[in-house]
Amino acid sequence: MVELLHTLVQECAEILAMKAGGLMLVDGSGELQLMTSTSEAASFVEIMQLTAAAGPCIDCFRTGAAVSVMEISETVRWPEFRAAALDQGFRSVLATPMKLRGKIIGTMNLFGARPGAVSSRDAAVAQALADVATIGILQERVIREGQLMEEQLHRALDSRIMIEQAKGVIANELSLSMDDAFALLRKYARDLNLTIRNVSEQVSGREVSVHQIAGAYQRQ
Repeated sequence: MVELLHTLVQECAEILAMKAGGLMLVDGSGELQLMTSTSEAASFVEIMQLTAAAGPCIDCFRTGAAVSVMEISETVRWPEFRAAALDQGFRSVLATPMKLRGKIIGTMNLFGARPGAVSSRDAAVAQALADVATIGILQERVIREGQLMEEQLHRALDSRIMIEQAKGVIANELSLSMDDAFALLRKYARDLNLTIRNVSEQVSGREVSVHQIAGAYQRQ
């Protein structure tokens, strides 16, 4: 599911010409968790919002309505978010709720490098993609209410932790940025038709050496 969500956010950011994106989902205890992001900069801003319990993405989740900020530097509602977002080079943001029949399970968040309002058409595109992802996540919940959803989100969070560990190992040993390390990890997994989680487990367990991963880097 992590790969599916990452692809969703990445494609949506590209379609709407945004610089980066992230996606948060609510866990079994009702707390938002960062599931995926397209860059370390986006991850930093998303985690900062979760820590501060404030920001456009948090408001989007609480209200179930999209939140659009056309110029982050001019907002006074979320000072911690404003400082972090500007420091990472973001000037605008669109937070879109992931909900079905009134139940909100998370938010998809897109960050722009330039100020400017998101058009109603682009906002509708983002909402449509978020709706598709929401339906995909919840499709089996009709059969087993609650339990399956919690298990899926738990596995997704475990996968993200495993992937972050592998990114750190690769970044450290190859002197790469975390973003480049993830790109390398994904390329290696795709070349061998494996999931990113499987490769991450092998890297963390030293079943695959960083030198083998580096071979994929040299072929880029």
